[in-house]
Amino acid sequence: MSLELWFAFALASAALLAVPGPTVMLVLSYAMAGGRRTGLATVPGVTLGDFTAMTVSLMGAGAILATSATLFTVLKLVGAAYLIWLGAQLWRTGLPGDSLGTAGTAKGQGAMFWSAYVVTALNPKSIVFFMAFVPQFIDPAQPALMQFVLLEATFLTLAAVNTALWAVLAGEMRARFSSIGVQRLIARSGAAVLIGAGILTAAVHRGT
Repeated sequence: MSLELWFAFALASAALLAVPGPTVMLVLSYAMAGGRRTGLATVPGVTLGDFTAMTVSLMGAGAILATSATLFTVLKLVGAAYLIWLGAQLWRTGLPGDSLGTAGTAKGQGAMFWSAYVVTALNPKSIVFFMAFVPQFIDPAQPALMQFVLLEATFLTLAAVNTALWAVLAGEMRARFSSIGVQRLIARSGAAVLIGAGILTAAVHRGT
């Protein structure tokens, strides 16, 4: 793979990741509710979720989702329902299955890891997109496997950096407000964002 082709992929991936989606909404919500450290706890989950989505897509599941309206809809609705459930939990307690006071514990961070993983991995549009996007940057004159590995590693690195930047940004915003009432309002705003992202995910079509 030429340096120019790799750079084009990295640039296109960075532009794609800069557009907020359900995963970014989740990270922002967590960081606004529990601070920068809470948001950063989602980075491994997001990275593993993207790895799963890309790998599944490149193994052929993307083609199945692209042609099966029923399967695409089921997966989309499962992901949307999960986002709405997380939003409701965040509205009620501050963090899904936890309180703000236990956000830094192993249990709280584990819950955030799995939430970030599920939301990222269960996005059918990402799976279909990876199937159409990644092969465009493969040089047919060279072995495909190592090229897929390089492109996947590049995307995952950029995704982790992007997630961390969003978490730090939202965490810094939260840190500027020390009032419990204001922090509760910020947390509930994040919950509303999650619920809205779930509704939008349920309403989206394959072609949009």
